Amino acid sequence: MRVFVTGATGFVGSAIVSELLGVGHQVVGLARSETAAEALAAAGAEAHRGSLEDLTALANGAARADGVIHAAFTNVSPTTDYATSARADAAAIRALGEALAGTDRPLVVTSGTALASVSGRSATEEDPGNWGPRVVGEEAVHELVERGVHASVVRLASSVHDGHADRRGFVPRLVSIAREKGVSGYVGDGTNRWTGVHRADAGVLFRLTLEQAKPGATFHGVAEEGVPLRRIAEAIGNGLGLPTTSVRDEEAGDHFGHMALFVTLDDWSSSEQTKAQLGWRPGHLGLIDDIEHGGYLS
Repeated sequence: MRVFVTGATGFVGSAIVSELLGVGHQVVGLARSETAAEALAAAGAEAHRGSLEDLTALANGAARADGVIHAAFTNVSPTTDYATSARADAAAIRALGEALAGTDRPLVVTSGTALASVSGRSATEEDPGNWGPRVVGEEAVHELVERGVHASVVRLASSVHDGHADRRGFVPRLVSIAREKGVSGYVGDGTNRWTGVHRADAGVLFRLTLEQAKPGATFHGVAEEGVPLRRIAEAIGNGLGLPTTSVRDEEAGDHFGHMALFVTLDDWSSSEQTKAQLGWRPGHLGLIDDIEHGGYLS
């Protein structure tokens, strides 16, 4: 299968590309720059020049592929307008889907488990996205499915981790904040949770979804249903030799900056249906082991 992958040189996308190539698929990756094109060539993939905002380039890439995985999203940073990024994501999803309309070629779209949070129980694949700007991406997928496009969704865990390769994700930012502040913090009692999955396991899930998913399906890239933020802060503090402390709700913005929204998430989500339907079996390091032994603290 010839697979077009957006975000192909990113943290998750590069793991997807490696997984696809490893089982014999051909990969064409969206490349914004010559550096990205060279990285794809070095990995054994083709490059298709364009950007997430270039809807014509996205459509052309999809039209020439047997399947599409959309893993690109504007990186979350202190300057990110998350709502604008989400709208751009939805526009990209529609452009990719429209290029596949009238065929049975699959489109796999990335979302997040936190969008489907449910009070009092773990969220399942059947729960709809119910909050946050990125819900518009899932809504775009539903619209495409209603038009007959073979589209599905992979909701990734709050923390997609790999201490040997992760330089811009949530965990490196928490490590950086702890070093800057001299303490490793969590908000309130720290019982709120992040779901977790190693990026290599996420790469396998995207491949299985591409190969097996039915139109309209939603899957959860969750290896750990919910790791308390206090436990994450303790692992970082212990590794850095810093005290671990609670930060009051009203001080979270000052302490964590743009990460305040994410350290107050309570994302408790299941992947039992995903494992049963696709035979996905995550087996790499868990989040705490990865923090303690995977290179995040070096």
